[in-house]
Amino acid sequence: MLAPPMSAPLKTYTQNSPYESPWSLREKIGMALWQFCWAFFCAWTPKPLNGWRLLWLRLFGARISGRPFVHQRARIALPWNLTLHDRACLGDGAHAYSLGEIEIHEAATVAQEVYLCTGTHQFDSPTLPLQTAKITIGPGAFVCARAFVLPGITIGERAIVGACAVVTRDVEPGARVAGNPAVAVRAVSK
Repeated sequence: MLAPPMSAPLKTYTQNSPYESPWSLREKIGMALWQFCWAFFCAWTPKPLNGWRLLWLRLFGARISGRPFVHQRARIALPWNLTLHDRACLGDGAHAYSLGEIEIHEAATVAQEVYLCTGTHQFDSPTLPLQTAKITIGPGAFVCARAFVLPGITIGERAIVGACAVVTRDVEPGARVAGNPAVAVRAVSK
């Protein structure tokens, strides 16, 4: 079943205009350096060099426990906002748009071309400030290909999000959801 939207609170950044970046110069330099390093040292590596990619993620502040898998064609916006637990998987072409925190728990799978989007804007403000909220993927959860997960969403333990689903509300543990917006397609497993 679906719970109320966005369990994680939104963090709003201060911006004087819609054209002003919320990031400091240091953060902008870190982002540019990260993009360069991922492109030149990781994106071309074969799958067995997962440990090498994890090393680079750790160097840029990702919190990694155990041995998760990050595909070489995965995209990670800000690795210092990413937490990966043992046997978590970030698949081929998956996009971790980690302007806010993303935590992928043990044995959870984020499949091909999934988009985890932690950022949005406050549209009722003329300055359109950036807003972020944490996305949490629970232990053993599976987010199928090309699903889109909005900011602040928690996907519960062993939940399954169907292919191309748009997740606008939290997903309870054991639930199976699909569609746009994602709705329950099977009762929660007990």
